[in-house]
Amino acid sequence: MSNQNIEDGNHLAVLGYEQSFERSMSLWANFALGFTYLSPLVGVYSLFAIALSTGGPPSIFWILIVAGGQFLVSMVFGEVVSQYPIHGGIYPWTRRLWGRRYAWMAAWIYIWAMVVTITAVAQFGSGFVASTFGVELTRGTTFIFSVALLLVALVLNFTGTKTLARVARIGLAAELIGVIAVGLYLLVFARKQPFSIFLDSMGVEGEGSYSAAFMGAALAGLFLFYGFEACGDVAEEVSNPARRIPTAMMMTILIGGISALLSFGGYVLAAPDLQSIVNGDDADPIPAILESTLGPVDAKIFLVIALTAFLSCVLSLQAAASRLMYSFARDGMVPGHQWLSKVSPTTKVPTNALVVACSIPLLICIMIYFGSEALLTQVTSFAILGIYVSFQAVVLAALRQRLKGWKPAGPFSLGSAGFIVNILALAYGLFAMVLLARPGDTGDFVADWIVLIGLAVVAGSGALYLFVAQPDKKSTAPTADAIEVAEKLRAVKVRN
Repeated sequence: MSNQNIEDGNHLAVLGYEQSFERSMSLWANFALGFTYLSPLVGVYSLFAIALSTGGPPSIFWILIVAGGQFLVSMVFGEVVSQYPIHGGIYPWTRRLWGRRYAWMAAWIYIWAMVVTITAVAQFGSGFVASTFGVELTRGTTFIFSVALLLVALVLNFTGTKTLARVARIGLAAELIGVIAVGLYLLVFARKQPFSIFLDSMGVEGEGSYSAAFMGAALAGLFLFYGFEACGDVAEEVSNPARRIPTAMMMTILIGGISALLSFGGYVLAAPDLQSIVNGDDADPIPAILESTLGPVDAKIFLVIALTAFLSCVLSLQAAASRLMYSFARDGMVPGHQWLSKVSPTTKVPTNALVVACSIPLLICIMIYFGSEALLTQVTSFAILGIYVSFQAVVLAALRQRLKGWKPAGPFSLGSAGFIVNILALAYGLFAMVLLARPGDTGDFVADWIVLIGLAVVAGSGALYLFVAQPDKKSTAPTADAIEVAEKLRAVKVRN
């Protein structure tokens, strides 16, 4: 028997599941899925002005810091998914590494963080739709274009994994053109600032310490480097996942980091009036930078490329969220689990879970349209922290199993370095969560504490449901079996 059969067929059987999906996703397509979810184009465009007005040009170094920390996390994830190449990512990993209740809370927080992220990306993408078609961006058009992005992504997701992979590859090409090609062009042909500008705070610290301003700009990196875990969310649709997914995750971080550096750096160096951006006078400087350097026609082409990247990002987010919900439901852990765990016999995708992954963002869009303009900021404030909390739930659970004697049995293994990498990844994660959870200093209690308030509401409601409904007691799926499964996998490899 070949290693391919062990990894795809027998491997899944050892984990207690049968094959229900079509394994049509290659390494390149899996990487494209994670990269379009991470989307450096979306991240840089969304946070460029905020980063510069908070930390000045040196805020670019947060891209390096966070990329390094998240690369450590991706290596821990790589070992876990290599042993557990099953749908759902965060949920099954925490369940098999720790237990039902722990996994339920990690997945509950992560699901809501993903749903809100889908909403936010669709809302931000509406601006590109309006600019591309020359339509004025109003409250109404923002709502219409956001809904359109969500529904188009849903229709594409309904058609199957091959479409998802194809659109992800198109989105990857759009991302690479939009960030690397444009970034290099700005660096080489349109540079108006010296490279030394990245060591110049340009006065953002005022009369205070620059260290405080620099720490305040951490979001420039923290917002960028998640999404690589989506590579593992679709594990049962990937050929040879135990080997390919860890590679795809690490490629996502490395290429995403290079892309973000080139893009962010290019915009800084090509800005004709950088001081006005740093002073906070220009809240949306990138279109002006592009038009002044590329001209109106090429700037319009860039908008089309960016819109393609946004659509691909929404598509990838929906796909990842639906697979997590499916995994949750397959183990009987949520109400309506039989309905949510259904897989289309023709397209081999969890259609009902996809409907939910689209419907909740649609409802949030309606709430934003009829509610306060600040509602989008308020409902998305906890999303990044929630995702980091869920990530570190996996890292902590992996470390706990290592202390019990677990030695990962998948084909991707860090060997003796795994323990050190695991500790460093946890230390980085705690550092990042402290930065994300720091309250503001505006004097408005809700505005200053909204990140922790949002996380508390989501975690509190999840804990209440867990206590009252006790879904963990209704599930008989395997749990806390990392050491046992590792032994079984090694035995299978020896026999074959």
